[in-house]
Amino acid sequence: MSTLVDDRDLASSLDCPVVEGKRLVQHVTPRTADVGGIPVNRVLPSRQRRLVGAWCFLDHAGPAVFKGDSRGLRVGPHPHIGLQTFTWMIAGEVLHRDSLGNRQVIRPGQVNLMTAGRGISHTEESVPGESQLHAAQLWIALPEADRRTDPRFDHYPDLPSWEEQGVAFTLLTGEFAGRRAPTLAFSPLVGLDLVSREASRLRLTLRQDFEYGVLPLEGELAIEGDRFATNELAYLGRGRDEVSLDLPEGGRAILIGGEPLGEEILIWWNLVGHSKAEIAEAQRDWEAGSERFGRIPDYDGEPLMPPPLPWQA
Repeated sequence: MSTLVDDRDLASSLDCPVVEGKRLVQHVTPRTADVGGIPVNRVLPSRQRRLVGAWCFLDHAGPAVFKGDSRGLRVGPHPHIGLQTFTWMIAGEVLHRDSLGNRQVIRPGQVNLMTAGRGISHTEESVPGESQLHAAQLWIALPEADRRTDPRFDHYPDLPSWEEQGVAFTLLTGEFAGRRAPTLAFSPLVGLDLVSREASRLRLTLRQDFEYGVLPLEGELAIEGDRFATNELAYLGRGRDEVSLDLPEGGRAILIGGEPLGEEILIWWNLVGHSKAEIAEAQRDWEAGSERFGRIPDYDGEPLMPPPLPWQA
């Protein structure tokens, strides 16, 4: 049985409390949202937890099956600053286009990583004829020193993968179990996809200076007897050197972690910044059609526009 702890005590803490000799795990509940016509479960940011390392945003999209004349995912031109968008594709195919001129279809088992830096815009669309979508879409906040870096796009079709303890591992970013992913990072991070071929008890070695979260994508999981439903984030905090997970047959989860960023991060619409002024400037530039965010001329639709800034209301 879980021991209840006030979320207000946990939301700002990097260390889950120890009760009766057991380190607790925070339950972070998702909320539903719509992205490009696809329902998603949004886990980060929330009132319960805003960051896990530099990971500042986490959507679980799908699994979705498109019926009839649905065009699937369709997200029009929109801007980003101060972050990296990180897409891990599980099922389906999506076309990425950006204002640097990149066009890239992402397929299952691949990662698309777009570094916004000082400013970029992009679109995302299911490829014609695609009937499904299942993906984890995350944002990584850039440290203040790197927030105005040059924008770029990277595609990673080959990632370290292996099997042990009845589980298939894919290392999405960072280092784990003596392996290193090629994924570009600006702060110490790790991302790991876990798929259980059979009901498995899995013991993972962790870094005590990292904070971690585990999100079940398919099926529930248990962490040292504490059960987590699909789309319910298990926040482990920092200070652990290992964790034990129970996964069901066919279960899937993603582990994210990183060194605590130690900087205040503000998120508004599709913009990540270190100050309100920085975000307001980017929003004005986008609304004015500034060359800062470029153009995506071959998209047959209107750009997305943000709501009014809340601190100007």
